Amino acid sequence: MKRIFWLGLVTGVGIVLLYLSRFWIWSVWPRSGLFGLEDLRPQGGLLATWLRGTDFAPFELLVWAIGVFLILTILQKLYDRLS
Repeated sequence: MKRIFWLGLVTGVGIVLLYLSRFWIWSVWPRSGLFGLEDLRPQGGLLATWLRGTDFAPFELLVWAIGVFLILTILQKLYDRLS
């Protein structure tokens, strides 16, 4: 049961990270945004929106990759401590 929980958690985090990236290809919810929030647009790519106008905008993919690595590393450390 604990293994199913952790697999579900990592899958959920992976879906959120994919949504933040430019690689999100599904339009699952309406144009008005998820739960009516306009900031959660259906085409994803939130990281590019957040970085627009900053010095980090050209490095969006690198920032995303480093963030994914850090988040998954933290999840692994959390799993190791709780197991």
